[in-house]
Amino acid sequence: MTSNTSPRTASAIDAAANEYFEKVLELFPEIGTEMGLAGYESRYGDYSPAGTAAYAAATRETLDKLAKLDPADEVDAVTLDAMRERLGLDLEVIATGRTELNNIASPAQEIRAIFDLMPQDTPEDFGHIAARLANVPAALDGYIASLRDSASKGLVAARRQVETVIEQVTGYAKDGGFFNELAAAGEKIAPDLATTLFDGAAAAKGAYRKLAGVLREELLPQAPAKDAVGREFYALASRNFLGAEVDLDETYAWGVAELDRIIAEQQRVAELISPGASIEQAKQILNSDPARKLHGTDALREWMQDKADAAMNELAGVHFEIPAPMNRIECMIAPTQDGGIYYTGPSEDFARPGRMWWSIPPGEEEFSTWSELTTVYHEGVPGHHLQIGTAQLQADTLNQWRRNLCWVSGHGEGWALYAERLMQQLGYLDDPGDYMGMLGAQRMRAARVVFDIGVHLELEVPEAWGEGTWTSEKGFEFLKANFDDSPGQLEFEFTRYLGWPGQAPSYKVGQRLWEQIRDELAAREGSEFDVKAFHTRALKIGSVGLDTLKRALLG
Repeated sequence: MTSNTSPRTASAIDAAANEYFEKVLELFPEIGTEMGLAGYESRYGDYSPAGTAAYAAATRETLDKLAKLDPADEVDAVTLDAMRERLGLDLEVIATGRTELNNIASPAQEIRAIFDLMPQDTPEDFGHIAARLANVPAALDGYIASLRDSASKGLVAARRQVETVIEQVTGYAKDGGFFNELAAAGEKIAPDLATTLFDGAAAAKGAYRKLAGVLREELLPQAPAKDAVGREFYALASRNFLGAEVDLDETYAWGVAELDRIIAEQQRVAELISPGASIEQAKQILNSDPARKLHGTDALREWMQDKADAAMNELAGVHFEIPAPMNRIECMIAPTQDGGIYYTGPSEDFARPGRMWWSIPPGEEEFSTWSELTTVYHEGVPGHHLQIGTAQLQADTLNQWRRNLCWVSGHGEGWALYAERLMQQLGYLDDPGDYMGMLGAQRMRAARVVFDIGVHLELEVPEAWGEGTWTSEKGFEFLKANFDDSPGQLEFEFTRYLGWPGQAPSYKVGQRLWEQIRDELAAREGSEFDVKAFHTRALKIGSVGLDTLKRALLG
């Protein structure tokens, strides 16, 4: 995807963006690890209030610089638009005084999860791991300070989140668990580091036990029972995850209608699977089909890899540009059992490929391919792997902030859900069972729009799903009726939505906005519209807020 023309000359706006990027790496070295950059292997950022203040100061300084600069070209115009929107929202979120605590995307998980991305092949690799293990206590002490600071302002996560994170971090800290296993793996590669590694593991476990104690003894007594965050904070969270401002009430009504539409289509497909079958009966037929079953995590990983590789090979050059080195993806079973499926991008030089991870709750050993094929396309190609890899290859055009730091959930997850539907349109989900799986994924995302907005804003329950206003308990039964997840995964997702408001709807709402942009451009260009060219142009912009994307593509 690199251009055959000469590299674009970097501008003053690029310089400001790159300077900010370097500052963020200095403040948050873990980002350097995520990118596979040398020099960031062992340190953590400052998770204390002082660290947040330093980030806010750097962000304000950058916005002040940008206010004095004019764009030199269209690339600059997008950068300026995107940075003003993203950095401005970061400051708005910081100003709320909240410290993130939830079951999926808070420092409680992230401080541990960075080890998943660290190489484990050489003694030098485990030297870096040993050094970072020793730094876990200071990172968690900073996080504890921020949690206490937020609590002093009356801002404590809901009881459900606190209880869930206590359980998670207690698991991280258990003897013989993650940290001990990491040290034991290092002992095999670097025996001379065994003592240092096990001492670091003990320190990390002790720090997580301390966090569990603070959560249990200090925060839990202050934690509100109510999960809903209310309209004001939810509106800010929605803008943050979408990079667009939407009418929440209209979006809620659209979500209800979209859910109805998908259920009707599922019923039509159920008839194809077995005449006269209900949706649930059709699913039972699919679940009982031995040809659609995988047994064990090794079989799951191999199946994921085969499907991801096939999509990559068949789509490249036909529907998308997928050049080397982004034409490689690794499918992995995650080392944790928190639940969830996710993607991590390649290193800057692509030496570490993009990876699709499956975190499997304890006790789950059987998997149904019909319900999961669409997820492979979501996380791999043409979903996140294509999207993130394309942006990273634009070194001749995009500055470091655009390529490697800017990530907007509505853009990224909206594209991945758009990709699922696109694969169905391209014939990859023609099998009625696989199509039912895709519809189940779309149904889940539509239900999340209804659940997330409805519960957090305490709106009226649609007549088809009950009465009165939404509560968490009503919401759980609603999700249970609309999800195909296992009990463990359902519980994880339910808790996730309650603790991470605005994120879950960004998938389906993001898909809606992507499709609106494409359709508006197609209507404008008429017979000249080329969907492959649209995809290429749009993805080369990189991840930006959806309002920024719309302005970039439509003017």
